Amino acid sequence: MNLHPALPRRPLLWASALALTACIAAPVMAQQWPDKTIRLVHPYAGGAAGDVLTRELAAGLQQELGGSVITENKPGGGTVIGSETVAKSAPDGYNVLMAGPATHVIMPAIHPKLPYNAEKDFDLIGMWAIVPSMISVHPSLPVNNLRELIDYAKKNPGKLNYASAGVGTGPHLAGETFKSMTQTQMTHVPYKGAAPAVMALLAGEVQVAFVNIPPQTAHVKAGKIRPIAVMSATRSALMPEVPTAIEQGLAGFLSESWYGVAVPAGTPAAVRTRLQQAMFKAGADADRKGRLIGAGIEPKLMTPAQLAEYIKAEDTRLRPVLRTLDLKVE
Repeated sequence: MNLHPALPRRPLLWASALALTACIAAPVMAQQWPDKTIRLVHPYAGGAAGDVLTRELAAGLQQELGGSVITENKPGGGTVIGSETVAKSAPDGYNVLMAGPATHVIMPAIHPKLPYNAEKDFDLIGMWAIVPSMISVHPSLPVNNLRELIDYAKKNPGKLNYASAGVGTGPHLAGETFKSMTQTQMTHVPYKGAAPAVMALLAGEVQVAFVNIPPQTAHVKAGKIRPIAVMSATRSALMPEVPTAIEQGLAGFLSESWYGVAVPAGTPAAVRTRLQQAMFKAGADADRKGRLIGAGIEPKLMTPAQLAEYIKAEDTRLRPVLRTLDLKVE
């Protein structure tokens, strides 16, 4: 006779109890979150537009969530160091990554031993902003628009040097795409960031630059750099007088540095929802939008699903270029 008929059911009851506890704990955690400082990691070098938009996002999140949010620049390894730090952090909503093309498209394509999986190790929160890039030339170059630049490059094969913010960056890939689409020859000269690339153009070390707009604006206004084409789908709000490459006949030519938000995979859904809502409210603030636009940054809010589709499209667009260049991180 079985004197303890309930005993065989205990493991099942314990499992049910644990599941119930987890279900109760997640909403409670979301209600209490944030009760300590949130760390927003920017995996790029400091001093560029990324710093501005990261600080603006941190300030907006702090205002909307009512908790402390700090930014942490953690550059190195082409964004790998900062990305790995967040990917391997606790999935509790207190470790947030400022993601971008390098973290989720370029490095996964060229790094054979990437210490994180961009798709599996992160949960996307959404897109925050886009920084458009621009093709510019030194004033001594006798060209004033994209067609004239293409014609000059064809008549002078291999005589033009172009600057970018570094090997494997979005502007570098844009430069190589430009060469392929226009059947021109130019030599790539990589620099350690957008600002040094612009300085090289000013000094005449290179004749052409494929660089983000923000570090160029003051020099364009001073007449020290001649803008040729904006590399985005629409004209820049900061420099509306400069036509896009698409407008000038280079169909489908784009180069935008996007910035989104991601957290470690497994972060509670309720926390992710609150974080996204706070990001969207911060992005809708008129004063904040004005400051971003004034810095050459285009506010661009996307949901996690929309950002995931955007990343897939960027991966499809950039993979052929990366294969052609055969870039590898040692």
